[in-house]
Amino acid sequence: MSTTLRKGWFNAVVIDLARQMRWTFLPPLMVYFAAGFSGLTAIVGTFFVKEYLDLSAAYLAGLAFWAGLPWALKMPLGHLVDIIWRWKWLLVYVGAGLIGLSVLIMYLLLTQTEMMTAIMPMAAWYIASYMLAPSGLVIQDVVADAMSVEAVPRIDTDGREIGVEESRALHTTMQTLGRFALILGTVAVASLNITMFSGIEAMDAEGKRQVYATIYLSALAIPLVSVSGVVLAGVQKWRARRGLIRSGLDPAEADTLFERPGEDTKPNPWYFIGGAGFVAVSLTVGLSEIAYGQEIIFAGSLTIVLLLMRQLVAVLPVAQARTLIGTALIVFIFRATPRPGDGYTWFSIDELGFDQQFLSILSLITSMLTLVGMVILRPLMANNSIVWIVVVLTVAGGVLSLPNIGLYYGVQEVTAALTGGVVDARFIAILDTAIESPLGQIAMIPMLAWIARNAPDDLKATFFAVMASFTNLALSAGSLLTKYLNQVFVVTREVTDPETGAVTTPADYSQLGFLLIVVTAITVAAPLLAVALVQRSRLRSVD
Repeated sequence: MSTTLRKGWFNAVVIDLARQMRWTFLPPLMVYFAAGFSGLTAIVGTFFVKEYLDLSAAYLAGLAFWAGLPWALKMPLGHLVDIIWRWKWLLVYVGAGLIGLSVLIMYLLLTQTEMMTAIMPMAAWYIASYMLAPSGLVIQDVVADAMSVEAVPRIDTDGREIGVEESRALHTTMQTLGRFALILGTVAVASLNITMFSGIEAMDAEGKRQVYATIYLSALAIPLVSVSGVVLAGVQKWRARRGLIRSGLDPAEADTLFERPGEDTKPNPWYFIGGAGFVAVSLTVGLSEIAYGQEIIFAGSLTIVLLLMRQLVAVLPVAQARTLIGTALIVFIFRATPRPGDGYTWFSIDELGFDQQFLSILSLITSMLTLVGMVILRPLMANNSIVWIVVVLTVAGGVLSLPNIGLYYGVQEVTAALTGGVVDARFIAILDTAIESPLGQIAMIPMLAWIARNAPDDLKATFFAVMASFTNLALSAGSLLTKYLNQVFVVTREVTDPETGAVTTPADYSQLGFLLIVVTAITVAAPLLAVALVQRSRLRSVD
């Protein structure tokens, strides 16, 4: 590569990103960082379930479905944010309270076990904590999306209105940095986990319990970070307003520069009716324990979201509406693909010998390389269509599933023998993680930037919320598919009675290989088929 090309690449990837950074971006980035930092309890939660609870892989996949449903409530929450735009920061405090309560439950469950289990069974407490966390995160995420739009300045330092192209670049940068902050939170998580899990393999059960409790106690920093972001936003606005008044503007004129352009949002009751309908269906079906309850809730939620999307896109020009629908459909299928479930994690722990610290190292590698990949691939996202990006990610994801399949069938034994033990299971896992890391967070960035640029000023948060609800329902669909596949290909870990030490459920990984192959086939075929169908229809996306 010539010196000129290297300089051009460095300018496009690094210098331009730094040039577009604004201090007003920092408050929403802090809320996004807190969302990424919430993953601090993910690994410890996996081992808590494995060591303390007798829950099957299929049951956990079903629980993941329920945990994904609060994200469908982004619709009424997003519209509420548009309506109470000046006071939206209050919702961050509500979300912080729910997240803090979720973490506190798990901390007390580990440190005050007898007191907690006297009130409810341990599994019930775990489920309550598991559901509270996403409820708090979705509330904060809605506000962060609105803050990310507000953070992009409308005027430059000389008071001139920023042009369309510069505004487009700033919105893309803001959304990229939002994902960047999210992943940076996971970097902090992985780093802490590596330190906290150091030497845990030699600890007894009580020592591990203390480590788990310490991690949950540390997780109380999550709501503190997000609330700090809101406080910083208020300080920034106050200082900017004071500077404008000192420059000669009267207070009323200064206030108008901080107001959202356009008219105030007119409340649309259908968004709240839809949200209430979602809650009613979820509670009625969930509490009745009716057969296929999760499927009924998913179908009802999807119907409600589609009806609200129909109202939302009606305010867009026809060409933009079709582009948005086609793009959302492709992203939905891409995100709705199933995962292997917890069975593969159990296999990697029991059969491959991956302990807590090594899983934390993998998490750190994933996070660090995702950050690097997002920066390097930012020009790719800016210069190619969303459809092209989804196709590339789909093919890459299929190829990168092969090492996991190979590890199940023992490829590490062959590679280790040929390389003197260098290319063993852990080496393959690290290499696969290093290559795969940058891909997962990329698909949503162009779509978020498109909404930030093109949605009406008085419905920015509503657009973010409804489209996010639609694509997040895809994750619920993926959880359902994961549950079905785990019911067909049953994978069990060894469970022992904590009192007697007797094995109550034997380990059985015999069907895991078939599960991994089927998941990979669906993961590749479904998005490519969706792209082919959408691109041959009136919904064809070129943006």
